[in-house]
Formats: sequence, structure tokens, C-alpha cells
Amino acid sequence: MSVILTEQDKLTLRTAAYGAVELMTAAAAAGKPGAHRAATDGSIALSSATGLIGHVLAKYPKGAKLNSKTVATLADQVLPVLTAAMSLLNKQAPEEADNFRSTVVVAIKAAAQTHRGEPRPTLADMIRKITGALGAA
Repeated sequence: MSVILTEQDKLTLRTAAYGAVELMTAAAAAGKPGAHRAATDGSIALSSATGLIGHVLAKYPKGAKLNSKTVATLADQVLPVLTAAMSLLNKQAPEEADNFRSTVVVAIKAAAQTHRGEPRPTLADMIRKITGALGAA
């Protein structure tokens, strides 16, 4: 059975995944160098996805309007989209829901690894919030 996702569905998935990386980048940038590395490592992880999710995430979400003036504003945008993406996948492509969740988790952990050892508390808290949004669907 072939899964058909609309362009809006694909934009939701892309916005959620790339938004999570952008959120990690914003949290990493809070007073510390290395934000560009976080964005690069997270994006590489997303572009390494396989299956339907890999095909969807192969394109950056050009139609997404993420406001990254503050981490709080960005979180207000991204966290609900992550939950919406999981809800969409649970309904339309349940076999891909775990793939999406694990892809995003790998990407945010890759973004956090720009700092050797355990992530700083700011990044660890953001990882918790993102994984919470992924599990809320």
C-alpha cells in the first residue's frame, strides 16, 4: 500500500523536523559559540533519513515561516508542529511514525553533540521538550 501525503502534509513534517533542529540551534546559541555546527550536524542527520520520511525530508521547508527572534517564540511555533506531525503520521502512515520520531531524535542529539560530553543543561532541557512534543500525539 502506497502512502500519499499532500504538499501540506509534507510541509508540516519538514517544518517540524527542521524546526526542531533550528530550536536546538537557538538554544545552543544562547551565549555560546557553536550554533552553526549544531545546525549543520542536525541537518545532516535529517538528510540521512530513509524511507518515506527520508524522501520528505530531502527538501528544506521553504514554505515554513519560523520566527527565531527568541527561543520562546520559536518553541511556541515548533513544539505544536512536532505534535501535529506525529498525529498526522499516526493517522496516515503509522508505519512511518517511529521512523520520523527516531530521525528527529537523532538530529537533535547530533545538534547537541557539538559540545563534547553531556549536553549543557539548556540543550538537555530542549531535548526533553522536543521529545515530549513528539510523544504527545
